[in-house]
Amino acid sequence: MTLFDEWADLYDWVYAWKLDDIPFYVEEARKSGGPVLELGCGTGRVAIPVAQAGVEVVGVDSSAKMLQVARRKAKAIGPIKGKLSWVRGDMRTLSMARKFALVIIPYRGFLSLLSVEEQRSCLEGVKAHLLPGGKLVFDIFVPDLDTITEGSTAPAHSWDVTHPETGHRLVVWDQSRFDNYNQVIYVRMIIEELDGTGEVVRKLYRDFQLRYIHRFEAQHLLELCGFQVIDVFGDLDHGSLDETSTDMVWVAIHGGVASQCTV
Repeated sequence: MTLFDEWADLYDWVYAWKLDDIPFYVEEARKSGGPVLELGCGTGRVAIPVAQAGVEVVGVDSSAKMLQVARRKAKAIGPIKGKLSWVRGDMRTLSMARKFALVIIPYRGFLSLLSVEEQRSCLEGVKAHLLPGGKLVFDIFVPDLDTITEGSTAPAHSWDVTHPETGHRLVVWDQSRFDNYNQVIYVRMIIEELDGTGEVVRKLYRDFQLRYIHRFEAQHLLELCGFQVIDVFGDLDHGSLDETSTDMVWVAIHGGVASQCTV
């Protein structure tokens, strides 16, 4: 059992609003021609649309329960234009008998790697599984210095969303602690389910950790691991990265560098 198994039955409705990255990754997949490897595919939120666009995609996730949901969703859709397969695996220890034109890690999945050693191991695995000239594309958030140094542990409202089955309103709160020495965020998400009268009928707590990464830290890490950064965007519409950006979208090419990543 992994930390994210307990998210399997919650993820799709808590993050029902998260749709803005799908066109971006579908377009990247189309341009690559496939096959595509998605790391941290979860419930297939991105992998399934990529396959529906006619591109072969392999989704990898460490959570067996997440993959069960992904398979169920794909089966419910019926015939899908592109080949779609699921693999239970760890992005830190990739070992597959094929290579890919594109590797994607959508929606901050790379931040689940909680140390430089884990990041390096993942990037070495990605490099080994990319075709020459193949691309790695992933997005992460820009660390907000005011937030990470503020120090409050009071819950902060994140968003509301409507449960697609019950019609109940879900109120999502964030209660995070920051270890700024190790750059690790200890996230607690509090999910309140409200009925039509506004009464809380269920309240859930889910904990996980992320390691935030600064802009030039990410760039240097990629270059040290044998990648050439060809683009970094400030949003999923290919906007420029500047001081107002809240996201970083990295596009790096496998440069064919044989040396291992060392710091």
